[in-house]
Amino acid sequence: MLDKLLIKRYLIYLRLEQSMSDNSVIAYSHDIELFMQYLKGINHSMLLKHITQENIENFLAYLYKLGLSASSQARILSGIKKFYTYLLQEKIVEENPTILISSPSIGRHLPDVLSYDEICSMIDTIDLSQQFGHRNKAILEIMYACGLRVSEVISLKISDIYVNDEFIRIIGKGEKERLIPISQATIKTLYLYIEGERKHLPIKPRHTDTVFINRRGSGLSRQMVFLIIKDLAEKTGIKKNIGPHTIRHSFATHLLEGGADLRAVQQMLGHSSISTTEIYTHISDQYLREVISLYHPRFNK
Repeated sequence: MLDKLLIKRYLIYLRLEQSMSDNSVIAYSHDIELFMQYLKGINHSMLLKHITQENIENFLAYLYKLGLSASSQARILSGIKKFYTYLLQEKIVEENPTILISSPSIGRHLPDVLSYDEICSMIDTIDLSQQFGHRNKAILEIMYACGLRVSEVISLKISDIYVNDEFIRIIGKGEKERLIPISQATIKTLYLYIEGERKHLPIKPRHTDTVFINRRGSGLSRQMVFLIIKDLAEKTGIKKNIGPHTIRHSFATHLLEGGADLRAVQQMLGHSSISTTEIYTHISDQYLREVISLYHPRFNK
């Protein structure tokens, strides 16, 4: 049966040899634990070498009955496939029962995108006379200017802002580093906050280099950034269901609509695969269809 020591060794392998983030390692750990619980329900003494393709297919059916979406099922299967790759590598098993199992079909979901005017309206809605007005403006501006993930926003360091070179250094998923150009206007917004509001906060020692700080002197949580974005959208009168990732989607879509190269957008977003970035070409195609529908005299004939 899957023992705790084996799983512990595997999670260490993911963290040290695969350079995965803590969040990714936790997600893989959860997937394996779920798989273990299912196998225990079938046969408490089942050995790894006895697990078959049929066992795993039945596990996927079990996940479906639990009400998990196709994307969640696919993610869990991906975790199990990765686990078996490790087991083969370590010669713990001789065969991989996952090799012929296909991932559940996932429909391509086009995320909500804000227009440039909607982004500007959100920024203009911010009351700079209120506490954290400059901080919230800096958060929204850098998210839109650089296409950052929420995790990258809250972990941004002052030492990662290269003012003279007009770049910021980001450590993204899998601890991968990338450099993103940043405009002088966005740098100015950042430093109005850093040299103003931030200086008056009781910053805790371990957050002296963290850009975005809460009222207690600690770094912001993901949930706090989500609430900031939702609040600004509501105040602006935007009815779309948006969050921090919507700002990132808008960054990528607006670049492609403006004629940016897909590979350049991939690099700025920190996507390991170009196929992940390609979803934004579908959004841009949708935009082009809307444009031609509105302005071409024979399109709707």
